[in-house]
Amino acid sequence: MDSHLVPRMMFFTKGTGKHRQNLQSFEEALRDAGIAAFNLVRVSSIFPPQCKIVSRDKGLKFLTAGEIVFCVLADSRTNEPNRLACAGIGLALPKDKTQHGYISEHHGFGMTQKACSDYVEDMAASMLATTQGIDLDPDTAYVERKNIYRSEGLVVRTKAVVQTVEGDKNGLWTTAVAAAVLIM
Repeated sequence: MDSHLVPRMMFFTKGTGKHRQNLQSFEEALRDAGIAAFNLVRVSSIFPPQCKIVSRDKGLKFLTAGEIVFCVLADSRTNEPNRLACAGIGLALPKDKTQHGYISEHHGFGMTQKACSDYVEDMAASMLATTQGIDLDPDTAYVERKNIYRSEGLVVRTKAVVQTVEGDKNGLWTTAVAAAVLIM
Protein backbone atom coordinates (compact mmCIF):
# COMPACT_ATOMS: atom_id res chain seq x y z
CA MET A 1 0.00 0.00 0.00
CA ASP A 2 1.32 3.43 -0.98
CA SER A 3 1.47 5.77 2.01
CA HIS A 4 2.01 8.91 -0.06
CA LEU A 5 -0.78 11.44 -0.11
CA VAL A 6 -0.80 12.49 -3.75
CA PRO A 7 -4.07 13.93 -4.99
CA ARG A 8 -5.52 12.26 -8.06
CA MET A 9 -8.18 14.89 -8.74
CA MET A 10 -8.76 18.56 -8.10
CA PHE A 11 -11.62 20.98 -8.54
CA PHE A 12 -11.93 24.73 -8.30
CA THR A 13 -14.65 26.65 -6.55
CA LYS A 14 -15.52 30.11 -5.26
CA GLY A 15 -18.17 31.80 -3.16
CA THR A 16 -19.34 34.82 -1.21
CA GLY A 17 -20.91 35.36 2.17
CA LYS A 18 -22.39 38.19 4.21
CA HIS A 19 -23.21 38.33 7.91
CA ARG A 20 -22.91 40.66 10.88
CA GLN A 21 -20.29 38.30 12.36
CA ASN A 22 -16.92 37.87 10.61
CA LEU A 23 -16.70 34.09 11.10
CA GLN A 24 -20.27 33.51 9.97
CA SER A 25 -19.61 35.55 6.84
CA PHE A 26 -16.67 33.23 6.10
CA GLU A 27 -18.90 30.18 6.75
CA GLU A 28 -21.52 31.55 4.34
CA ALA A 29 -18.84 31.99 1.66
CA LEU A 30 -17.66 28.39 2.19
CA ARG A 31 -21.28 27.21 1.90
CA ASP A 32 -21.69 29.16 -1.33
CA ALA A 33 -18.50 27.49 -2.60
CA GLY A 34 -19.86 24.07 -1.58
CA ILE A 35 -17.03 23.24 0.84
CA ALA A 36 -18.35 24.23 4.28
CA ALA A 37 -19.06 20.63 5.35
CA PHE A 38 -15.38 19.63 5.31
CA ASN A 39 -12.45 20.08 7.68
CA LEU A 40 -10.28 22.16 5.38
CA VAL A 41 -6.51 22.00 5.65
CA ARG A 42 -4.61 24.67 3.75
CA VAL A 43 -1.65 23.43 1.73
CA SER A 44 0.92 25.12 -0.45
CA SER A 45 0.78 25.36 -4.14
CA ILE A 46 1.88 22.33 -6.15
CA PHE A 47 -0.37 20.81 -8.80
CA PRO A 48 0.51 17.07 -8.71
CA PRO A 49 1.71 15.30 -11.86
CA GLN A 50 -1.08 13.33 -13.57
CA CYS A 51 -3.75 15.01 -11.42
CA LYS A 52 -7.08 15.36 -13.19
CA ILE A 53 -9.13 18.56 -13.03
CA VAL A 54 -12.82 17.79 -12.56
CA SER A 55 -15.93 19.91 -12.17
CA ARG A 56 -17.01 21.03 -8.72
CA ASP A 57 -20.11 18.82 -8.90
CA LYS A 58 -18.09 15.73 -9.83
CA GLY A 59 -15.41 16.45 -7.20
CA LEU A 60 -17.93 16.90 -4.40
CA LYS A 61 -19.26 13.39 -5.07
CA PHE A 62 -15.93 11.97 -3.87
CA LEU A 63 -16.04 13.81 -0.52
CA THR A 64 -17.93 13.11 2.71
CA ALA A 65 -19.14 15.62 5.31
CA GLY A 66 -16.60 15.92 8.11
CA GLU A 67 -13.74 14.61 5.96
CA ILE A 68 -10.32 16.22 6.22
CA VAL A 69 -9.86 17.89 2.85
CA PHE A 70 -6.69 19.55 1.60
CA CYS A 71 -7.04 22.74 -0.40
CA VAL A 72 -5.28 25.86 -1.58
CA LEU A 73 -7.60 28.52 -0.18
CA ALA A 74 -7.75 32.27 -0.61
CA ASP A 75 -10.18 34.39 1.39
CA SER A 76 -10.69 38.08 1.87
CA ARG A 77 -13.10 39.74 4.28
CA THR A 78 -14.20 43.30 4.89
CA ASN A 79 -16.78 45.17 6.92
CA GLU A 80 -15.98 48.50 5.27
CA PRO A 81 -18.86 49.69 3.10
CA ASN A 82 -18.10 49.51 -0.64
CA ARG A 83 -14.53 48.22 -0.15
CA LEU A 84 -13.57 45.86 -2.98
CA ALA A 85 -12.15 42.54 -1.74
CA CYS A 86 -10.83 39.68 -3.85
CA ALA A 87 -9.78 36.06 -3.46
CA GLY A 88 -8.15 34.25 -6.35
CA ILE A 89 -6.54 30.96 -7.31
CA GLY A 90 -4.25 30.65 -10.33
CA LEU A 91 -2.99 27.52 -12.06
CA ALA A 92 -0.14 26.90 -14.50
CA LEU A 93 0.34 23.49 -16.06
CA PRO A 94 3.52 22.31 -17.80
CA LYS A 95 3.59 20.72 -21.23
CA ASP A 96 5.00 17.51 -19.71
CA LYS A 97 2.16 15.98 -17.65
CA THR A 98 4.65 13.90 -15.64
CA GLN A 99 5.94 17.13 -14.07
CA HIS A 100 4.16 19.18 -11.44
CA GLY A 101 2.44 22.48 -12.04
CA TYR A 102 1.85 25.44 -9.76
CA ILE A 103 -1.15 26.87 -7.98
CA SER A 104 -1.07 30.39 -6.60
CA GLU A 105 -3.42 32.16 -4.25
CA HIS A 106 -4.05 35.82 -3.53
CA HIS A 107 -6.35 37.62 -1.15
CA GLY A 108 -6.49 41.38 -1.09
CA PHE A 109 -8.34 44.59 -1.65
CA GLY A 110 -8.95 47.02 -4.48
CA MET A 111 -8.43 44.61 -7.40
CA THR A 112 -11.06 43.96 -10.04
CA GLN A 113 -11.87 40.40 -11.07
CA LYS A 114 -9.74 40.79 -14.24
CA ALA A 115 -6.77 42.28 -12.36
CA CYS A 116 -6.85 39.53 -9.72
CA SER A 117 -7.25 36.86 -12.40
CA ASP A 118 -4.23 38.12 -14.33
CA TYR A 119 -2.24 38.42 -11.10
CA VAL A 120 -2.81 34.84 -9.89
CA GLU A 121 -2.26 33.35 -13.35
CA ASP A 122 0.97 35.33 -13.67
CA MET A 123 2.21 34.17 -10.25
CA ALA A 124 1.55 30.51 -11.03
CA ALA A 125 3.09 30.74 -14.51
CA SER A 126 6.13 32.63 -13.19
CA MET A 127 6.76 29.99 -10.52
CA LEU A 128 6.51 27.25 -13.13
CA ALA A 129 8.74 29.09 -15.61
CA THR A 130 11.51 29.65 -13.07
CA THR A 131 11.65 25.91 -12.33
CA GLN A 132 12.35 25.43 -16.04
CA GLY A 133 15.30 27.85 -15.97
CA ILE A 134 13.62 30.82 -17.62
CA ASP A 135 14.88 34.15 -16.31
CA LEU A 136 12.08 36.66 -16.07
CA ASP A 137 12.09 40.41 -15.83
CA PRO A 138 9.49 41.21 -13.15
CA ASP A 139 8.87 44.58 -14.80
CA THR A 140 7.75 42.93 -18.06
CA ALA A 141 4.00 42.92 -18.58
CA TYR A 142 2.22 39.63 -17.93
CA VAL A 143 1.05 39.39 -21.55
CA GLU A 144 4.68 39.54 -22.73
CA ARG A 145 5.81 36.94 -20.18
CA LYS A 146 2.89 34.71 -21.18
CA ASN A 147 4.15 34.77 -24.77
CA ILE A 148 7.64 33.81 -23.56
CA TYR A 149 6.26 30.85 -21.61
CA ARG A 150 4.34 29.61 -24.62
CA SER A 151 7.20 30.17 -27.08
CA GLU A 152 9.49 28.14 -24.82
CA GLY A 153 6.85 25.37 -24.82
CA LEU A 154 6.71 25.20 -21.03
CA VAL A 155 3.35 26.49 -19.87
CA VAL A 156 0.55 25.00 -21.91
CA ARG A 157 -2.41 26.06 -19.82
CA THR A 158 -3.23 28.66 -17.23
CA LYS A 159 -6.46 29.15 -15.36
CA ALA A 160 -7.82 31.47 -12.72
CA VAL A 161 -10.78 31.21 -10.38
CA VAL A 162 -11.50 34.55 -8.74
CA GLN A 163 -14.22 35.90 -6.50
CA THR A 164 -14.61 39.61 -5.82
CA VAL A 165 -17.06 41.26 -3.46
CA GLU A 166 -17.95 44.80 -2.54
CA GLY A 167 -18.28 45.51 1.17
CA ASP A 168 -21.88 45.67 2.33
CA LYS A 169 -23.20 49.25 2.39
CA ASN A 170 -24.48 48.72 5.97
CA GLY A 171 -21.17 47.38 7.30
CA LEU A 172 -21.95 43.67 7.39
CA TRP A 173 -18.91 41.42 7.07
CA THR A 174 -18.55 40.45 3.43
CA THR A 175 -16.28 37.54 2.40
CA ALA A 176 -14.90 36.22 -0.88
CA VAL A 177 -13.34 32.75 -1.10
CA ALA A 178 -11.66 30.84 -3.92
CA ALA A 179 -10.21 27.35 -3.59
CA ALA A 180 -8.46 24.53 -5.38
CA VAL A 181 -9.75 21.40 -3.61
CA LEU A 182 -7.59 18.26 -3.68
CA ILE A 183 -9.11 14.79 -3.79
CA MET A 184 -7.01 11.79 -2.77
